[in-house]
Amino acid sequence: MPQLPLFEMREADTCYAGVDEAGRGPLAGSVVAAAVILDARRPIMGVNDSKKLSAMARARLFDEITQKATAFAISEASVAEIDTLNILQASLLAMRRAVEMLLSQGHALQRIHVDGTHCPKMDAAVWGNRECIPMIGGDGRDAAIASASILAKVTRDRQMVMLDARYPQYEFARHKGYPTARHRALLLEFGACPAHRRSFAPVRAVLTPDA
Repeated sequence: MPQLPLFEMREADTCYAGVDEAGRGPLAGSVVAAAVILDARRPIMGVNDSKKLSAMARARLFDEITQKATAFAISEASVAEIDTLNILQASLLAMRRAVEMLLSQGHALQRIHVDGTHCPKMDAAVWGNRECIPMIGGDGRDAAIASASILAKVTRDRQMVMLDARYPQYEFARHKGYPTARHRALLLEFGACPAHRRSFAPVRAVLTPDA
């Protein structure tokens, strides 16, 4: 698997973070975001878009990234925030929280690269004149974004395993909340639990079957 580039780390005086999220599509659970500053002197082999990696590879890389990265932060937006704001705005909120956590650690962050087409809205008093660069397909192009995607994905998957222990009838550990045929069938059988996103149509249909 080819090694993804660290675009801005080619400039010795530039410090940037890659930012990505996991969990926009599921019917249950929070959306998780991560921000990662990588050290070009400590390359991490095999980093790529988390969706292209096996669960075993993601777990291995999670440990290596958290050990070798200059800094990282992981945050989330809750199910309640998703239902209140919508999933896009909740995803951006989770990203903003992760970036603000990095800034609070005192790193000389100059810009962020965000996977996708949207940048989180940052507090000007905190963000200053730093730059945000959205990158379509960034998790397959930039190692820092890919690393953030791995941290977010592994963290969220682990959260869903914990939810599985609380609500075993939904088999969250199996499908991680995504709208698989099995999850939809269980949702119809048991109804929604507090971990389900009520603003999502398949969940809303269960709550209001006659609507």
